[in-house]
Amino acid sequence: MDIFVILIGVIALFTTHVQGIMWKLEPNTQKCLKEELQSDVLVTGDYEVSDVPGQKVDYIVRDSKGHILSQKDDISKGKFSFVTETFDTFEVCFISRVPPHQRGVSHEVSLVTKRGVEAKNYEGVLGEAAKLKPLEVELKRLEDLSDAIVQDFSQMRKREEEMRDTNESTNSRVLYFSIFSMCCLLGLATWQVMYLRSFFKAKKLIE
Repeated sequence: MDIFVILIGVIALFTTHVQGIMWKLEPNTQKCLKEELQSDVLVTGDYEVSDVPGQKVDYIVRDSKGHILSQKDDISKGKFSFVTETFDTFEVCFISRVPPHQRGVSHEVSLVTKRGVEAKNYEGVLGEAAKLKPLEVELKRLEDLSDAIVQDFSQMRKREEEMRDTNESTNSRVLYFSIFSMCCLLGLATWQVMYLRSFFKAKKLIE
């Protein structure tokens, strides 16, 4: 029983990802939320913006290269979704626009994002399309959870290997640079001694 509870906890830790946040968006400013995501990950978001007469709020979702994945102007309440193509950092920005002649008022913005397994609608689209029973739908969800765990651990191992290779490469370069520096210092010291000796001999200060 304890092992089962631990397994469920690990699954929830590594694969369940739901973020909810609320903030005040000041007039004529923008607020961006960034997150690093793997490739082929489904991301969904539910947003709601308080209504302020005469003011508008836009949102835009883009990656680190500036590619726009989702965008909408003059929003109030709605949803967005996108699938990541590569491992990258993605950001969701909310932008306030106030006419020049109007005094701005802060908007209240709430955003709930889901990614991975939590973003999929198993009971709806998947269950109806495949004609699955509730138990089969749950098994399908658990199967996707296990696949997500394997992918997460695989990615963690890959990152660990990359970090280890970087550390080993850095250590080797520092060692070689230290040896090169010592050789340069020894060579310079030897040249100085020889130069001073020849100088003193030329001045007949030493034999």
